[in-house]
Amino acid sequence: MSSEATPIAERHAILSGRALPDNDRVRAVVAPFAARWILRGGAEVSAPAGAAFGAPPPLEPLRAAAEGARAALWLGPDEWLLIAEDDEPGLGAAVEAALAGFPHALTDVSHRQCAIELSGPGAARLLNAGVPLDLDVEAFPVGMVARTLLLKAEITLWRREAERFRLEVARSFAPYVAAVLTASARDQAAG
Repeated sequence: MSSEATPIAERHAILSGRALPDNDRVRAVVAPFAARWILRGGAEVSAPAGAAFGAPPPLEPLRAAAEGARAALWLGPDEWLLIAEDDEPGLGAAVEAALAGFPHALTDVSHRQCAIELSGPGAARLLNAGVPLDLDVEAFPVGMVARTLLLKAEITLWRREAERFRLEVARSFAPYVAAVLTASARDQAAG
């Protein structure tokens, strides 16, 4: 047997070391690691899932519900993205146990995607360089969520505050999304 210590795996963010916009109009930061699940089921799963998870999956289309470090985002009539930034051990098992007896599917997607937070008075304009939605606060109000595209990348876009957005993106598209945001910020600064 070797006397060398067993190497320990370390989690590295896919966007570590990548440039992101940071100027007087918009700031983008990589959101900390979060546990994520896709929940599929009828409206009857919302209450028990919400009680176990800590944020109730919203039944109103295109909305998010957030409680502290937990959020549930409406993705479709029977689909939600559950996000837990506090990474509580056993949380997924607790939600699964609360849903016993209800037809549902709960899938851990924690390592499938990452998030970028954008904030500042220029955040909506920066996003509109690649997102085909009207991001005026009247058309896309605080708390609204939509699956959309940022040029060629599918994202889930959540307006958390008037000048603050969260982009959920597949890890494989994250470098592309970061490059698009950075190039768009550079173009806007030059214009």
